[in-house]
Amino acid sequence: MKAQQAASLHGLMWPAVLFVVLMVIFPFGYAFWLSLQDYKIGQTFAFIGLGNYKALLVDEQFWNGVKLSATLYVVALSVQLVLGVALGMLLHRVQVMRGLVRTLMISPFMLPPVVIGMMSMVILDPGMGVANYLLKAAHLPTSLFLASTDYVIYTVVLIDTWQWTPFVALIVLGGLQSLPRNIYEAASIDGATGWREFVFITLPLLGPTILTAAVLRSVDLLRFFDVIYITTQGGPGYASSTLNIYAYRKAFEFSDIGYAAALMITLSTIVLGAVLVFSQLRKKVMW
Repeated sequence: MKAQQAASLHGLMWPAVLFVVLMVIFPFGYAFWLSLQDYKIGQTFAFIGLGNYKALLVDEQFWNGVKLSATLYVVALSVQLVLGVALGMLLHRVQVMRGLVRTLMISPFMLPPVVIGMMSMVILDPGMGVANYLLKAAHLPTSLFLASTDYVIYTVVLIDTWQWTPFVALIVLGGLQSLPRNIYEAASIDGATGWREFVFITLPLLGPTILTAAVLRSVDLLRFFDVIYITTQGGPGYASSTLNIYAYRKAFEFSDIGYAAALMITLSTIVLGAVLVFSQLRKKVMW
């Protein structure tokens, strides 16, 4: 009987295994194989081993993409986690029209990237955008925003933060609602309230929740493509050409499929590394 149950369970596993092989392992393996080829669209495959990866090490635009991707990742993740925790705490305390407030809060990350990109281009237009109009009204210096080589990556961070901070806040809100109340009751008896309660009780207990949000946002931020492509296409020049954008340009503008595949395998390795780091941290802070 047990043998039959085990065989039945193994049979149920095969569709999932097949799905993983077809949708994850095969595409990744094929991309890795392409990265070992000197292949451009319309030409024949030529095996060059690690030639594409060696070329990455001396490619200035690759290192520029690494720097921009790291800047976008570190700044956006840090800001979104801080603001997300603060917003989650605020939503946890809201009592009036709680459902409506939470519904409004999730609306930014429910919008399609195309809509976010087009809205950003209109609002941040240097000549006709409302952002510079408000800055002028407040007697503050205006900015080129998406057209500035110095500030374009930080403008992209601002756009992504506006869209995805509510997502982090909702994760934090779920964590806050699951915290044991008896700990707070004991802390109030000992005189821990306000800021001390947050620092020594709430924040440590929220550690696993915050790291879960960090893992989810890490995957999105390191593969961030759509809004950048819609708003700047990697410009001006290469000022917002992250690894994703650079790989896209190599593949579809310069038809260098092998080199683009090497870029994407490198980026996938970075994403996997970031996820593993946060996953290990989460295991250590589990309560």
